Amino acid sequence: MTMSLFQTPEYRALIEEHIVKTINYLFKKEQEFALACEIKHINFNPELPSSIKETFNETVLFVLSGYTYETAKLEEGYFSFEAGFGSENFGSTVTMPLLAIKQIFVGDHPLVINLANPVIAQNIQKTSKNSMEALLNNPENKKLLKKKT
Repeated sequence: MTMSLFQTPEYRALIEEHIVKTINYLFKKEQEFALACEIKHINFNPELPSSIKETFNETVLFVLSGYTYETAKLEEGYFSFEAGFGSENFGSTVTMPLLAIKQIFVGDHPLVINLANPVIAQNIQKTSKNSMEALLNNPENKKLLKKKT
């Protein structure tokens, strides 16, 4: 079996839908769960201090329970939640593309195993969003868009 099979657009769409449906099912059942994710694709806001971030391996396990579970949400291609990190409980919002989620667990039971890589879809999405934001940040461009409508 070749790994390129799991990098096709068809597989990415299939596994992303599976991740969304699984998380929505867990939310509906009010079931806490854990995610194993690739750290290189995760965004922290505010950014974690390097003393905390340096303790992470390439793949990190987040246990969503209590407050973290309550703040968890799915938004078009992304999953996010608030969490505290380190001994000082440094608060940050964690956001990741769905395909950065490599496994979903309930207790010791893996429910989803994802072999797709989020890089291609993620870069295209970010570039187009950032371009539009840059365009709209210029007041002159806003005037042009208003005239057109």
